[in-house]
Amino acid sequence: MNPQLLKDLVTMRMPYGKYQGRLLCDLPEPYLVWYNEKGFPAGKLGMLLGTLYEIKLNGLEYLLQPLKK
Repeated sequence: MNPQLLKDLVTMRMPYGKYQGRLLCDLPEPYLVWYNEKGFPAGKLGMLLGTLYEIKLNGLEYLLQPLKK
């Protein structure tokens, strides 16, 4: 896994929608589940949201905590 992906998850903000402006790492899990069922957007944002979905699904959020500081 590319370490830059993890850094992007704690620094990038959701660019649109209900959670616009919220850090990607702070998006609620049900929102990511919805995106997983609907289909993640194309490009980097979709890749990041898919990665975050897998992190939350597998209980690995602790990996992001040191990067948030």
